[in-house]
Amino acid sequence: MKLGYHLGYWSSAPPEGALDAVLRAEELGFDSVWTAEGYGSDAFTPLAWWGASTSRIKLGTNIVQMSARTPTATGMHALTLDHLSGGRFVLGLGASGPQVVEGWYGQPYPKPLARTREYVDIVRKVVAREAPVTHDGQHFQLPLQGGTGLGKALKSTVHPFRKEIPIFLAAEGPKNVALSAEICDGWLPLFFSPKSDAFYRTALQEGFSRPGARRGFDDFEVAASVPVLVHDDVEEAASWIKPSLALYIGGMGAKSVNFHHDVFARMGYEDVADKVQELYLAGRKDEATAAIPTSLVEDTSLIGPPEKIRDELAKWEETVVTTLLLRGDAATLTKVAETLS
Repeated sequence: MKLGYHLGYWSSAPPEGALDAVLRAEELGFDSVWTAEGYGSDAFTPLAWWGASTSRIKLGTNIVQMSARTPTATGMHALTLDHLSGGRFVLGLGASGPQVVEGWYGQPYPKPLARTREYVDIVRKVVAREAPVTHDGQHFQLPLQGGTGLGKALKSTVHPFRKEIPIFLAAEGPKNVALSAEICDGWLPLFFSPKSDAFYRTALQEGFSRPGARRGFDDFEVAASVPVLVHDDVEEAASWIKPSLALYIGGMGAKSVNFHHDVFARMGYEDVADKVQELYLAGRKDEATAAIPTSLVEDTSLIGPPEKIRDELAKWEETVVTTLLLRGDAATLTKVAETLS
């Protein structure tokens, strides 16, 4: 199983020591480094800035929000970063949720799967540069229909470094996971658990079985964000992760549309997820955090003494996951790499 380093998105300012951690990850032999975006920092700029100091490690976005840019603009970013990195770029995309898509970007959210299918198709056309890019879809038209009538189908002025750039899709629901298997080169799960492996294998197989599917289990990547904390006290280690889980389960999305809440409900924690959401949305964040059992943390993380982590790693190695994406500073990455080696 490969290791990756996930920088995430910024909170109130750029994270301190990020470049040192990226360089340490490359030195340790990590396969990839990833950036994200929410509604603050963007994903491409930090990746280019810190990635410029590396020479081997893959550079990925986990994730770029599709509603933030037209598909041709995202294709331009991908072409540019792939050239600058010498063919090391991986484009991770995600639909986000209606609160961000409609509230921040002012874009429509309905039919995200159909929109994703069209988006990925256009990005691939931009990168391949085999013909002027045209698309006549429900969500995107190139050239635009109903404008001045002067729109012209264009082909990128930049010739691609590679005709195909790997595209990964962030997905949590079974239909979206199946879509990632059908049209993409990898899947980016956020809250994966070995307990859910059979569920996701079924969803992935559904996508692989569709006509025209690009890949199968043998050549499809699954890069899962997994908190790994080496600590003698399991409860204390869990306490550092619970606030983030409370935020995602309780507050990252509207009460009726929170995909993170649904992941844990499917995992067998529906009552817990409902309670956390109720408390969090009522502003009782500390109580929401306290309502998360340590078992939930252990199901989706690797925490505790080195021996415990190594024992539990065996369960992860039997799943569809091909890469563990870790977080932390340079010292944390070193400690975790030593534990997992």
